[in-house]
Order: sequence, then C-alpha cells, then structure tokens
Amino acid sequence: MKKYIKKVAAVIAVAGIALSATACSNGGKPVASYKGGKISQEQYYNEMKKSQAGQTTLANMIINHVLDQQYGKKVSDKKVNQQFNNYKKQYGSQFSAVLQQNGMTQSSFKQNLKTTLLSEAALKDIKKVSKSQEKKAWKTYQPKVTVQHILVSKKSTAEDIISQLKNGKSFSSLAKKDSLDTATKNKGGKLPAFDSTDTTLDPAFKKAAFKLKNGQVTSTPVKSQSGYHVIKMINHPAKGSFASHKSAIDDQIYKSMSQDQQTMRSVIATVLKRADVSIKDNDLKNVLSSYVSNSESGSASGLGN
Repeated sequence: MKKYIKKVAAVIAVAGIALSATACSNGGKPVASYKGGKISQEQYYNEMKKSQAGQTTLANMIINHVLDQQYGKKVSDKKVNQQFNNYKKQYGSQFSAVLQQNGMTQSSFKQNLKTTLLSEAALKDIKKVSKSQEKKAWKTYQPKVTVQHILVSKKSTAEDIISQLKNGKSFSSLAKKDSLDTATKNKGGKLPAFDSTDTTLDPAFKKAAFKLKNGQVTSTPVKSQSGYHVIKMINHPAKGSFASHKSAIDDQIYKSMSQDQQTMRSVIATVLKRADVSIKDNDLKNVLSSYVSNSESGSASGLGN
C-alpha cells in the first residue's frame, strides 16, 4: 500500500496546480505583486500552460471529468469509503502518518480512490474477459486461505520461534509477544483471508502459505520485503469448481489488465472519443495526444477545434 500512496501523492501534487489553473482563467486579481509591478492571472496561466506539469494537469482533469460523467453512477460514495476503510485497516496505526508524509489528506486520498474505481468501471465496460483468459487464470488460481503469521527482523529469531512452536508453544502467544506486525500481533497474527489475486502481500509470502495444509507451520523462515515470517495455516479450502470462483477469476484478470499501460491507454482513448472533447486553447491542443492520435483528434474527439 505504501507504494500505492506514493503514487497517489504524485497525482495529488499535480492536481494542486489544477486549482491555480482554473483560477487563472478568470482574469481578475493579480497572482502576486511587488514594488512597481504585479503578475497577473493571465501571465501566470500563459507560463503554466507551457510546462509539462500544467499540460499533464489539464489532461488529468479532462480524463477525471469524462470518467465521472460516463461512470459516476457506478461508483458510489459507499464503495469509495469501503475501499478507503480497507486500506486504513490494512495499514493500521501508520496510515495517517504515511498520508501526511506524502502530502495528502484523507479527502484527497479518497478522491484518488474514486478515480481508480471509475477507471476500473470503464475497463470492465470496454474490455471483455475471454474464455481463454479465464481458462489460463483458473490453472493458477488459489481460493482464499486464512493464516496466522509472526513477523520478525532477523532470520535467527524466526528460526527460534519455529523451534519453540515445535516444543509446544502457542502460536498466538508468540505472535503477541514477538511479532513486529502491529496490525495483527494482538489478534494472534491472524491476517484477513486472501487468495492468489491479492496484491497487498509479498509474492514469497503467498507462495509459502499456499503450500501449507490446515494446522501446518512453515518449517523455515519466509523472507519478504518486510522481514522474516513464520506462517501457520488456519483454513486452506479445496479449489472447488470454476463456476464457484468465476467472479473472483474475472476480477483477477481485470486487475492484471488495469496494470497494463497499453490496455488502459486504449480504454481512456475510448472514453475520450465518446466524450467528444474539444480543446479551446490552441497551445494545449496536444495534451491528449498520448490517448488520441492526431488523425482522430479533429473528427472523433474534436481536439484543437
């Protein structure tokens, strides 16, 4: 999640310029003054629109507006708040501090979550999952499992914990005493159930967990980016039928598609064409060129008209 928040921070930083850009277009009051002169909103706007940050801001504003126009009804405040609370719960007591470190507020983070959900709604509307994609994903799909874990900083500490467990020590009590994961240690190290589509856990952690049977503990420490883990399987269900997991598999496929820049560029291009966007400032006519080609800009999306 920390990587996600840092990515959001970059978007928010650019979006901040957008507010100034909107104000500049009004003419009126100067942006700044000094002895013998001033900087007008028009001057500021003319300089800002020449910058890459200013052009990126406009592109993002257009994309966000047309996404909201076309898919806003599919993304409720309830859904945004639910995802926000999931991140907040996952990150625990450090959540507010990480937001602050990256120059974000809870409100701005929620806004970015909404944009992400709007993009996902557009993806599912425009791109359809094929049978071959489902067949391929089913081969490696793992239904949700529930585990306990103990996180420590040193391999030797994890090895000692494994030894204590073999001698009959309680996993829950060791988790409460030794685990560095503040979000789960007081719950005996129990994590929310996760499947193979989960992107919040380290791949090495998931791989080791999926190999365990009910009640089994990893025989050696599991190395991840966070440290060393000792994992115990609480519930490892049978794979079952494809039909019972079709929705989760389709979500996994869409998640993979959403991380592909070429796919998402194609989706945004379709959204922009439907919106018939028209750039009124000739100096900014190419701000959407990454999504709509020059040959399409006049007819399909009205760019530069």
